[in-house]
Amino acid sequence: MNTQATLSKKTVLLMAVVTGVIVANLNFIQPIENLIAADFNLSKAAVGTLAMVTQLGYAFGLLLIVPLGDIFDRYHLIQFMMILSIGSLLLAFWAPTAGVFAVATALVGVTSVAPQIIIPYAGYLAPALQRGKVLGIVLSGLLTGILLSRSFSGLLGSIMPWQDIYLLAAGIDLVFLLIVHAKLPKDERGHQALSYLKVIGMLPKLFTSQRELRGSAINGFCLFGMSNVLWSTLAFYLADTYHLGSSVAGLLGLLGIAGVLAAPMIGNLVDQRSPRLTVGLGMVFSGVAFVIFWLIGHWMMGLIVGIILLDLGTQFSQVSNQAIVQSLNRQQSSRNNSVFMFSYFLGGSMGTLSATWAWGHAGWTGVCGVAMVFLFLALLGHWLIGEPQKLAQD
Repeated sequence: MNTQATLSKKTVLLMAVVTGVIVANLNFIQPIENLIAADFNLSKAAVGTLAMVTQLGYAFGLLLIVPLGDIFDRYHLIQFMMILSIGSLLLAFWAPTAGVFAVATALVGVTSVAPQIIIPYAGYLAPALQRGKVLGIVLSGLLTGILLSRSFSGLLGSIMPWQDIYLLAAGIDLVFLLIVHAKLPKDERGHQALSYLKVIGMLPKLFTSQRELRGSAINGFCLFGMSNVLWSTLAFYLADTYHLGSSVAGLLGLLGIAGVLAAPMIGNLVDQRSPRLTVGLGMVFSGVAFVIFWLIGHWMMGLIVGIILLDLGTQFSQVSNQAIVQSLNRQQSSRNNSVFMFSYFLGGSMGTLSATWAWGHAGWTGVCGVAMVFLFLALLGHWLIGEPQKLAQD
């Protein structure tokens, strides 16, 4: 396959944008948790559980659906998952009760896994010496989608019924489905002669047999857990400390643009230096962010600086770990990505659950304490796993 011709700059940009558009579905709920709680008469802990359900759904979609990328034509699989995602968003828009909405938001999570099929596809198509850079660009699209989804949801939630956010998202996804159908490169591998059950059954072995994959999975679990510790409780903190609503929570999400702008630079740094360095920087940025939140989070400037550092830390971790994972066996890239991203979003859901619990019992200090537990586990894993091998230059 001529990957240089297949993966043009326009193709990489398309993959980045589509990845951001789809992953946005997962984060609409975070800035509007107060609105959903009021509409369905739920406690803050209950609506926090709904956010966790979305992430758990995504984690299990990663575990059970993303490995299909090693079996089926990824061009068609991506489109099929986008269609299912649109249906889930429409169900969330229509949901008349909290129970129906809980089912809908779980399905939104399960069906929004197309980005994690696109990412290993980009890594597969990219020339080896440019893989970090390409993945950095695609992952910057992922982070942009996460950031803009919070702003999109938070701002629109202040001027229209929160349900309409899901309807609008379904319409946007439909437009991009048509673009993907017309412009995404065909998967020249075609259908692979592999059994689905055999592929799924291999996932634990991939985790236990590949030290680099274990290290990335543990680090992703912890640092994305730290990220969600903040974002799952920020709306509560803003309302309690600053008496501000969902629109401000959405605007603060835009501060993560620093991570978006840094992603290609991070990718280049991964290509040129050891990813252990950039993973370590991710832990440093994330840890310093929560020290700032704890000490001076009651000042808006402290909150702003901490958010910028936290998003930088998350992006350093994500780009570095994806470069490690995608440098492993290319024929099982979707399965490796499934293991990594399952751990990543499992950590995110645990961050959401533990942070909302800590908020109810110990307030902001408890939230920051939970983040420090995640950081300790990340440091422990970083030390135990050790130095990853040099990234493959195939």
